[in-house]
Amino acid sequence: MRILYLGFRSGTSGYRSNAMKRLGHEVRIIDPTDFVPSLPGLATWCFWTGFAGVATIIQREVLKQIADDRYDVAWVDSGEYFSANLIRALHKNAARVVNYNHDDPFGRRDWTRFRHYRAAAKEYDLVAVVRTCNIEEAKQAGARKVLYVVRSADEVAHAARRLTADDVIRWSSEVTFVGTCMEERGAFMRTLVERGVPLSIYGRRWQRAKEWEVIRKAWRGPNLSGEEEYVRAVQCAKICLGLLSKENRDLITTRSLEIPAIGSLFLAERTSEHEMLYRDNEEAVFWTDAEDCADKCHALLADEKRIRKIAAAGHARALANGHFNENAISAILKEL
Repeated sequence: MRILYLGFRSGTSGYRSNAMKRLGHEVRIIDPTDFVPSLPGLATWCFWTGFAGVATIIQREVLKQIADDRYDVAWVDSGEYFSANLIRALHKNAARVVNYNHDDPFGRRDWTRFRHYRAAAKEYDLVAVVRTCNIEEAKQAGARKVLYVVRSADEVAHAARRLTADDVIRWSSEVTFVGTCMEERGAFMRTLVERGVPLSIYGRRWQRAKEWEVIRKAWRGPNLSGEEEYVRAVQCAKICLGLLSKENRDLITTRSLEIPAIGSLFLAERTSEHEMLYRDNEEAVFWTDAEDCADKCHALLADEKRIRKIAAAGHARALANGHFNENAISAILKEL
């Protein structure tokens, strides 16, 4: 297929466009951030106003770029940058127009950010969502056809690396969490630190946590630089934590797929979707609160043979489940 891909070149969006190429599709990427002026404070403005004024600029530039080109599919990744007018116009250039969004565009946290997405939902031939609660919400927004897909790891980006001795020295840890600080996470991490869990935290905004003075000794730096550092940090950890975003109505996250795919032990909050993905205490380990998580960290660290056994079983289950980008993309394109 000839695919017009409207989305970021980097991050999980970049993983999806790369997966399309691996599947043999001809992919043209147009990154909306190429057309956003570099002005101080503009990113904050876009987030809190839902790209007021900026979406008009992006619409003009995207239509100028594609002109009279024809595509089998226009794939819009996420969609907060793109107005309903632009999505409507894309039907002149593409036989089908699809949206894939792995955020929660109908949730309270990012309601303003995704105002263009919701307004444009009725213009897509297919809207793919990753939360079951979004299925009916997308239909209520006017979506013609809605497909639920499980979030994905990437076959290439989230494969284990061949580690050097320097990698092991730099990245080895007992219990690791990679992610941004959110309101409920500071108290959770404080409990782990106070309970003596040997914790390593990577991510942004942890200095803003009320609990910073307690958890600062566990913080090992801000966001990791790309998938190479991320994979090595996960791969060299004995245990990797899976925390959810309450405001984003998470029952799983991409970490739920990535960590077992890389091959590390996944220690995560107990949810119905986690329990569908992995057998508790066999392929992953689930906790109910911070105290329970701390207990399970200590129990696991006292039995490294058990850590290796669960990690290996979780990796095998992740491969068997098949929740990877190539499979997800193929299912979405087939549904079209």
